[in-house]
Amino acid sequence: MTFVHKPLKGLWQSFLRFLYMAIGIYLIVLLLRFPALSLQYAATGLNLWFQKMIPTLLPFMILSGILIRMNLTEGFVRLVHPLLRFLFHTSPNGSYTLIMGFLCGFPMGARIVGELYGTGKLSKWEAELLLLFCNNIGPIYFLSFAMPMLGIEKMFWPFLIMYGIPLAYGIAFMRLFPLVMMRHAKLTNLVDSYRANRLQHTEGASCKRSSHSLLASTDEAVLSGLLGIAKLGGYMVFFNLLNILFVPFSHLSPGLLGLYNCLLEITSGIDRCGQAFPYTVLILLPFGGFSCIAQTYSMICHTDLSIRPYLFHKLVQTILTALCYALWKPF
Repeated sequence: MTFVHKPLKGLWQSFLRFLYMAIGIYLIVLLLRFPALSLQYAATGLNLWFQKMIPTLLPFMILSGILIRMNLTEGFVRLVHPLLRFLFHTSPNGSYTLIMGFLCGFPMGARIVGELYGTGKLSKWEAELLLLFCNNIGPIYFLSFAMPMLGIEKMFWPFLIMYGIPLAYGIAFMRLFPLVMMRHAKLTNLVDSYRANRLQHTEGASCKRSSHSLLASTDEAVLSGLLGIAKLGGYMVFFNLLNILFVPFSHLSPGLLGLYNCLLEITSGIDRCGQAFPYTVLILLPFGGFSCIAQTYSMICHTDLSIRPYLFHKLVQTILTALCYALWKPF
């Protein structure tokens, strides 16, 4: 089996390399063939980043970074933690991740998971489970941008579906299956203990200083926030530029092109679909598009957390959302 598996794996890798190379060459040809359109797509991504993401996300990135570096996250959620611990079986830092992830919007959930897990304040099993459901489109974005662009006036039921499904999903995985969690915790307990002790030994002094230094924490949080928001901007420009891939296929139906736009980058997809395909957009909002997947990866790539479970469970939540709208259309 080993002798058969290795050649097949080599062939698959060669095929992927050829496919990536072909797509790259095709994209370069399109950029040279349609320079004005390429500039328009790139400018759209840059404007969305500058006008939407920087004002809405950067302040939260900096504020959350300060709280984490000053070890204030547990006190921040002290009042609501008993309720969240009962519902989701979270630690105090897990409750903080849950609140900030839902209130601040994508990709703050993944960013906070990465920061807290990277500093040893979240166990691996809790970080993995929180990542499955707390990294969503923000409610401000949903109510102030997505719903008006789709022409939806009755927002209560779409809002309930949008956030009720991941909340129920989180309760199911973190509270209703404690035996699974305990078994997983046992498997990773030794690794987490070793990791936490190593971090405490090598970074204990700096953590103590930062927990009492507002200026040092602010400086580090600003630098980290600027780096994070710059990476998100690059992803938005690149994935908006990929809309040019289907320009030669002008005979495709608007519905198919709208689906592609939403799968690629959800914000520009909403802008292009408008009120023509509201249910398509609502179903794909939990998934967030491939740009959101790439941005989520950028938030956790410095850790050993995997993007594959996140992608799988986002697909499951998208299917559940589709079933809700298929069985019952609230508007």
